[in-house]
Amino acid sequence: MLKRILWSLVVIIIVVIIYFIAWPVPIDPVAWIAPPNPGYTGQFAVNERLKGIETFPIAGNHGPEDIALDAKGRIYAATHEGNIVRLEPNGSNPENWVNTKGRPLGIDFDRQGNLIVADAFRGLLSITPNGEISELATAADGIPIRYADDVDVAADGKVYFSDASTKFGAKESGGTYEASLLDLMEHGGHGRLIVYDPATEVAKTLLNGLNFANGVAVSHDQNYVLVNETGGYRVIRFWITGQKKGQSETLIGSLPSFPDNISTGHDGRYWVAFVSPRNSLIDKLSGKPFVRRVIQRMPAFMRPQAVAYGHIIAIDDNGKVVVDLQDPDGSYPINTSVTETKEYLYIGSLVAPVLGRIEKEKIGL
Repeated sequence: MLKRILWSLVVIIIVVIIYFIAWPVPIDPVAWIAPPNPGYTGQFAVNERLKGIETFPIAGNHGPEDIALDAKGRIYAATHEGNIVRLEPNGSNPENWVNTKGRPLGIDFDRQGNLIVADAFRGLLSITPNGEISELATAADGIPIRYADDVDVAADGKVYFSDASTKFGAKESGGTYEASLLDLMEHGGHGRLIVYDPATEVAKTLLNGLNFANGVAVSHDQNYVLVNETGGYRVIRFWITGQKKGQSETLIGSLPSFPDNISTGHDGRYWVAFVSPRNSLIDKLSGKPFVRRVIQRMPAFMRPQAVAYGHIIAIDDNGKVVVDLQDPDGSYPINTSVTETKEYLYIGSLVAPVLGRIEKEKIGL
């Protein structure tokens, strides 16, 4: 009897080993070297300046990824349920304005008052003031847009947006969060920065090979575009005019967290929202693709996950951190975006059932 039990245990152990070594997984991890992690020290020293965020209901939805304001000061938020929620300027009367039948992420208004939407499931969309939805781009250079992420409309009307991953589509992977984890774990450089020209109705890839291309912001002087490379812990500057046109460089790197969206603010600021602090295990295994493949075979709850830690920063044109706001308790968790107005900072979240904002005067801005 004991011998039979021992043999059964041996068989089970062999099956488990074979599973962790050979079972197919959707990722093909690439070896890379994670940049140094400054942690929450120095210019990123722990503070509590982001505590006390004011929140507003969003009509029963959750995950207000990005926020935009129209010419009347009304507030729009892109939510997990596919609804674009509209609120009055004071945050009252939330309503489900339109549903994209996808997952709207980044949003921005063009000069005609249309809401331009980076929809992770559908591509680049335009919504008229009357709520009529049309598709602007579902592919760029013949490659399908599988994870439209963030968007910014330039002064000349061109639309700059990111396709986070051409391999791990948000819809096919079971959602935006699931697709992002796959892309980050593989680190295969599947993200890209795209420009859509409404005059020609053509979308073109400007920069590819990015490890989860995320937030996008056109510079204040319209000379370059900033794109957050979440998997590289950095903000990249891509020049669209001048002698450096077509070239790219790191504006700020070795960030302590995963950067999500980026947006232009006041007084020359660019706001970066962080979804989660860096994971030491992911960094340590950056050069060990085999181990990362083994981890992918583990149950989802055992794999690295985002941690609730409130954190946003503002940088200038030189990549210098000029504002750092944190809430170590993550009371308004997994920050995804910042939209600055004269009086407030509106803050997006991947999971919150409310929209957040904080008075600038309260934080000394």
